[in-house]
This record gives sequence, C-alpha cells and structure tokens, in this order.
Amino acid sequence: MKSLAMAWFAAASLSVMFVSVAPAGATSTDEGSLGTAVVPTETIYPGDVISSGQLEEVEVTNPNLSGDYAKRLRDVTGLVSKRTLLPGRTISISALRQPYAVTRGQNARLVMSMGSMTITAAGTPLDDGAVGDSVRARNLDSGIIVSGTVLENGTIRVVSK
Repeated sequence: MKSLAMAWFAAASLSVMFVSVAPAGATSTDEGSLGTAVVPTETIYPGDVISSGQLEEVEVTNPNLSGDYAKRLRDVTGLVSKRTLLPGRTISISALRQPYAVTRGQNARLVMSMGSMTITAAGTPLDDGAVGDSVRARNLDSGIIVSGTVLENGTIRVVSK
C-alpha cells in the first residue's frame, strides 16, 4: 500500500506543459490574435442610423466565432440597422443596410435622358431605395408608373416606362 501511495504522489507531482496549437488555416503572425470585432455599447433598434459613439472594437477571443460579422468601425458607421443589435454582441453584416436616398410616398425628381435631351418631372417613389437601387415611381403629372435608378442626390434616373 505504501508503494502505491508513493507512485500516486510521484505521478501527481509531474509538471504539465500545455502547447497552444493554432486552428487549421490560421497564421501565427499575430501572436495568437484572432482579430477584432465591432460590438454595440448600447441597444440599437431597427431603423436607427448607427454612429461611431454607439460602437467599440474588441479583440476576438472565441476561435469558433464565424460568419460575416463587422471587424472595423468604418464597416458599420453610417449604416442602418435592420434588426435589434444588443450590447456586447457581434454585428452581422447582413443585419445592416445603406440608408434610403428616396422614401416611398415622398416627392422626388424624375430625370430621363435621351441623347442630348433631358426631361425632368415631379414624381413619387412607390418603393424605398438606397443609392443604386431600382425603384418604381409615379409621374405626378401624367400618373404613369416608371422604373428608375436612385442617384446620390435623391433623384430617380428613369430607365423604362
């Protein structure tokens, strides 16, 4: 019995050395750094325009974190939330959208160009749209519905009737 106790004591006093192994595909240039993620410091609700004061960059500590989360403040600032974003949780890029340049029901200028001739008219968008989106709009003078592309200044460039 005495020899069994001595063997156990000897085994228990062994020093153990742990070696960190990087996940497959990871590089060891950052000394184990997994990068950064952007998280809100307060609750952000759907439709809110996100400002840099509502965000912070944090070091990623979970090696299993995957997906299309925002990694830098500039990736998120100025965008609009499509769903509720909770403090301390990563922000999925799919939860964000560009702000609308035209809003359904509000007046907008319709512009159609043919060669050197340009025609403008007052219109009302039938859809919300960010810059570059294709939207439908009603010409206020004729009542005709046209399709067009939203420009930066909120004008709709008509492409078809």
